[in-house]
Amino acid sequence: MSSHDVVAFVRKLSRAKTGHTGTLDPAAAGVLVLALGKGTRLASFITDSTKVYRSELKLGQATTTGDAEGDPAGSGPVPPLDSEKVQAVFKSFTGPVKQKPPMHSALHHQGIRLYKLARRGLDVERPAREITIHELELVDIKKESQTLLFDVTCSKGTYIRVLCEDLARSLGTVGHMSFLVRRGSGPFTLEGTCTLEDLERGGGKNLEEKLYPLDYPLQELPALPLTAGEGKRISHGNPVILTETGGAYREGPVRIYCQERFIALGRVVKEEGQLKVKPDKVLL
Repeated sequence: MSSHDVVAFVRKLSRAKTGHTGTLDPAAAGVLVLALGKGTRLASFITDSTKVYRSELKLGQATTTGDAEGDPAGSGPVPPLDSEKVQAVFKSFTGPVKQKPPMHSALHHQGIRLYKLARRGLDVERPAREITIHELELVDIKKESQTLLFDVTCSKGTYIRVLCEDLARSLGTVGHMSFLVRRGSGPFTLEGTCTLEDLERGGGKNLEEKLYPLDYPLQELPALPLTAGEGKRISHGNPVILTETGGAYREGPVRIYCQERFIALGRVVKEEGQLKVKPDKVLL
C-alpha cells in the first residue's frame, strides 16, 4: 500500500478529514503517523520531525530503484567486511551530509512526479539536498548473505535507499536497500502503533481510542495557561498581553491552554516593550 492508500482506508472508516505526516515507501513497513480532523492542522510539526529506521543493505547487487523492488542494475565483488571497517564508514556519514534524491521518488520536476518520469526511462537533473544523519548504528553483519543490518536516526527528507547505495559505494562495492521499517517519527514509536487490521476488525468503532491527544507531538513547546477571557480573545484571533497572566515567558512558540483545554498554538512576541502571545493555529 502507498501512504495515500492508508489515508484513504482510514478516511473511509473515520469519515473525517485525514492526512499523513510524511510518506512511507510502499515497500517499507512501520510508523505512518496520520492526522485526523483538527489534527491535520498540526501535521507539519510531525513532517519536520526526526525519523528512526531499521534497514538492511544488500551488498554486491545494485537495482534500478535502489531497493528490492527494482530490476538488477549491475553487480560487484564485496570486499571482506569487519565491524571496525563498517563503523568507520558509518561515522563518515554522521552529521550534515548532501544527498541527491532518487528518480524513483514522489518529488516533482516541472510539475511531474519523478517516479513517473523514471517509468518513462527519463533521468533528470536533481540538486543534492542537505540532510542530517544524527545516528548510524551497526546492528549486525551477515557475511553469508552479504548484508548489513543497521539503525539510523535522521532528519526529514532522508532517502534510506540512497543512503544504502552511498554506504555500499564507500565500502568498495554496490548495493541496494533490501528491507526497511520506520521505527519512529517524532514522539511516535512502533510500540505505540496499531495496524489497519486492528481498525478494520472494529469497523472503525475503536478508532477514537487509538488516537493521541492533539498536543501529544508538541510536548517540547512551553505550555501557556490563560484565563477564560484571555482564551476567548485567542479563539477570535486576537493577541493577549502576557503581563495580564502574571507569568514570565520567552519569545517563541507555545502551546496555549484555557481551563486545561488545548485551544491553540501561538507565538510569544515582544512589541512596544510588551510581551504578547499571538495565535497561529486556533483549534476550537
